Amino acid sequence: MKRVLLGLLLAAAGAAHGDEVLRVGSKRFTESYILGEVIAQSVPGGAEHRPGLGNTGIVYAALKAGAIDIYPEYTGTIAREILKLDGGFTLEDLGQRLAPDGLGVAVRLGFNNTYALAMRATEAERLSVRTLSELARHPELKLGLSQEFIARADGWPALRSAYAMRHAPAGLDHGLAYEAIAAGQVDVMDIYSTDAKIERYGVRVLEDDRGIFPRYDAVLMYRLDLPQRLPRAWKALQSLEGRISEQQMIRLNAAAELEHRSFAEVAKAFLSGKGAHAGPGRSFTSALFGADFWRLTREHLLLVFVSLGAGIAVALPLGVLAARVDAAEQPIFAVIGVIQTIPSLALLAFLIPLLGSIGTVPALLALFLYSLLPIVRNTHAGIAGVGRGMRQAALALGLAPRDQLLLIELPLAAPAILAGIKTAAVIGVGTATIAAFIGAGGYGERIAQGLALNDNTTLLAGAIPAAALALIIQGLFELIERFAFPTLHRRT
Repeated sequence: MKRVLLGLLLAAAGAAHGDEVLRVGSKRFTESYILGEVIAQSVPGGAEHRPGLGNTGIVYAALKAGAIDIYPEYTGTIAREILKLDGGFTLEDLGQRLAPDGLGVAVRLGFNNTYALAMRATEAERLSVRTLSELARHPELKLGLSQEFIARADGWPALRSAYAMRHAPAGLDHGLAYEAIAAGQVDVMDIYSTDAKIERYGVRVLEDDRGIFPRYDAVLMYRLDLPQRLPRAWKALQSLEGRISEQQMIRLNAAAELEHRSFAEVAKAFLSGKGAHAGPGRSFTSALFGADFWRLTREHLLLVFVSLGAGIAVALPLGVLAARVDAAEQPIFAVIGVIQTIPSLALLAFLIPLLGSIGTVPALLALFLYSLLPIVRNTHAGIAGVGRGMRQAALALGLAPRDQLLLIELPLAAPAILAGIKTAAVIGVGTATIAAFIGAGGYGERIAQGLALNDNTTLLAGAIPAAALALIIQGLFELIERFAFPTLHRRT
């Protein structure tokens, strides 16, 4: 059964990735989304972009596992976060240290996007804070920092040690931080030096007076077999060398964050030479029914129904077993109950190293696991609810236990079982949106982008179709129940 189930999940995930297609990854923030599109659109014939895969650890693991071929990265991140280097380094140094893992680094894109801390200019002026050393003298200030910055060695740990900071930072998504600082909910946030919102929100970038942050030159990290495997694509990518200045990157970020244009549109305008601001912004209708709508719909349906089918195949026998064998009931419900309590992102993060891949396979496995509890519980309840008189009648007719199950118990338990499947399907539609954070696509892809941009239009363009799909699925199950069990509906 285990092999059959894994084969089903792999088959559903598989075919879309041909060996001759360049697979591009990106992290879950505006600039990385844009650079991922620039890389993908630079390749003759296009490439497959798997956007918003998460933080550095997830994208780097995907590159090592071969799930992607290339992604935009920064020299400081490679040195401090991935290779754990201190002091100076060159691009050649980084390449030599990455080579044993089959990875390389090349193609300086042309700009440095370093980390910094910033605070409201009015508050900084009132407290006479211009440097990080001066910030350290005000532990009463509230810091709202991105989760990755708090965790990574070249982020908060380095600052706290170098400047003896006594603040207790709160975790805050970078896409929401500017609004939070403008509203006075936090006093200090981490920024990227190419952020488009620095000027708009009137924040003061604090000087790193002890030089803790290294240079974060934008480069391409890739699998070493890429130039030989896809020589035309590699040649096209080399043309990006030095092509994006810091000011250009700020304008590209602004086109996405302030003008609410799609990442693909921003990248296309840049590569065509029309400039980052060419073309109008998107309306909600154009965002909702954009070019990616049907692709996202197919991906979301695949995630929901393949995982649901696998869940039914496993959960039905488990529910029957729990109902008919007293000794099996508690262990079965204990295991699937624990699975149900694991946060979805934590489960996905655990499955990535376990399966050695990102994207559809771990997402399908996670959704399959979450589908088990409602189906097992309702199957158990339905069979346990079959009256003793019906069982005695079956015995009097001489029915074997197997025939009793197939001809009496399962038909009588069918309404309860169908209700459990409906619950699992509706839950799956919502939970499937989380799968976009590991590159599985679906409507969650738009939700992740909307969160990264703090763009309600993009967020709603993903949330509304997901909600509509849940309602449609629930309605379909209601129709099935109505026609399959008309007596039950007449009673209610």
